[in-house]
Amino acid sequence: MHTPLIVGATGQVGQALARAWPAQAPRGIWQHRTQARADVIARFPGAPLHWDILDTPAPPLPRGITSMIVLAAVLGTTDEAALARNTDIALACVKAARAAGIARVLIASTQAVYGTDTPRVHEDSPCTPLSPYARAKYAVERAVADAPGVTCLRLGNVAGADMLLRNAARQPCVTLDRFADGRTPRRSYIGPVTLARVLGHLCDPALVLPRVLNVANPGVLEMDAVMAAAQVTTAYRPAPDTALPVLELDTARLNALLPLPRVAAQPLIAEARAGGWQPHS
Repeated sequence: MHTPLIVGATGQVGQALARAWPAQAPRGIWQHRTQARADVIARFPGAPLHWDILDTPAPPLPRGITSMIVLAAVLGTTDEAALARNTDIALACVKAARAAGIARVLIASTQAVYGTDTPRVHEDSPCTPLSPYARAKYAVERAVADAPGVTCLRLGNVAGADMLLRNAARQPCVTLDRFADGRTPRRSYIGPVTLARVLGHLCDPALVLPRVLNVANPGVLEMDAVMAAAQVTTAYRPAPDTALPVLELDTARLNALLPLPRVAAQPLIAEARAGGWQPHS
């Protein structure tokens, strides 16, 4: 069994993972900042660790940690200088891992680094990130590219922490883009229960991992199918010219390490609920 340190445990994905963490998995160590809410910390399945990553050096880490999962990120801004701190976070975590003898570091990245209208992308596809956040995460990938034992995980939409379901939690009706063929956007997804299982497997330092890895269930889901499974009311608008009809992560490398079932809407929504998501009421 491999004991992970989860950095950024109070973010959207971290909180969902804490709720969905498998009962049979090691409890892990869950990092939080000074201003973290007490009720969020109380839901951690393992011991909390206080560390303000950008303001203080890493504290002495508990013995027995074999891996680090870095979910911490600067979000919710288009300010390039603020987003550049994502690289500072990643480098601080890699430095702390090396000092503590942690051999495996998994850093959350995003499918948005591809920034392409190619319907299906694999890890060797060109990256031309379009948004400020995507460019910042791609800069993180480049900054840690030569660090031994570090893998950047290009995550698909994490159900419940993704923008679509977060909007559905805030409002009774969600508006979707509709393309000329009548379809809504199709994307790669993974639920927090499956993601926890994947992360636990990838934490094994005996595995040989690539520098980057796409992480999602195989296949894509249409967004109106996700909303139907969640019983959320939808409205539609014409998709703008810049909208991508399909973005599918090729997950062959991940499935060679850990075979996963093809994505399906109802199980995905069940996982989102297990991670704490609820539709607007």
